[in-house]
Amino acid sequence: MGRLYYGNTTDAIELPDRMLAHLRIVASTKLRRSESFTVSWTHSSDDGEGRSTIWLHCSIPLRFDFDRVGAEQIDRAYLEQLAQEAASSNGIVFDLTEETRTAPVAHTDIPRSDIAGPEPARRAA
Repeated sequence: MGRLYYGNTTDAIELPDRMLAHLRIVASTKLRRSESFTVSWTHSSDDGEGRSTIWLHCSIPLRFDFDRVGAEQIDRAYLEQLAQEAASSNGIVFDLTEETRTAPVAHTDIPRSDIAGPEPARRAA
């Protein structure tokens, strides 16, 4: 399990490394463009029942800590799904039930240049 540190708190939000790696890419892309969004998650049975939401904004510090030393493989379809959710009014919603923490996932490698998305349009001089 990786950890997301939000704001200046020392309390971590635990997410599977796979989810955290994809969230890091989406957050980096959106926050670089000054686009805010929400991330919500259902609490696992260990945390009690319920749901939490945080607002991601470029003025709020984020830190991503991963358990794995190597980089996670990036699944293009999952990355696109999270990017679409981030652009919606509901934001990104993670289900952290035990089933989703351990479910196997097919990975598709994509070139690093495709991860950041298209370059912004440049104005003609």
